[in-house]
Amino acid sequence: MFGSPSPLIENYLREGSFWHVTTIGWWCKLDPKRISTLIERWRTKTHTFHLSCGECTIILEDVQLQLELPVDGSALTESVQFANWGVVWYDLLGAILDNIYGGQIEMG
Repeated sequence: MFGSPSPLIENYLREGSFWHVTTIGWWCKLDPKRISTLIERWRTKTHTFHLSCGECTIILEDVQLQLELPVDGSALTESVQFANWGVVWYDLLGAILDNIYGGQIEMG
């Protein structure tokens, strides 16, 4: 993002612990040559970067650590109005688990 997000959504971003994500890039300069180099070394079939030191795979935990994203608490999802959550979870997961409470899954 270039500049601050709209004041209309600032409170929502802060409430969802995503405000700091909007500030990413304010303090760093993106280098187009380095970005191009990474793009050239990306292999879509294996989802890895092929570097001179070996292969490199980026996993979700890497992104979470780099962006300092919160991983505890409730997940942020779009609003869903649905009466039978068992059907929704069965369609999504293929099973009805005992750690589902309405629209939330308890995770350890």
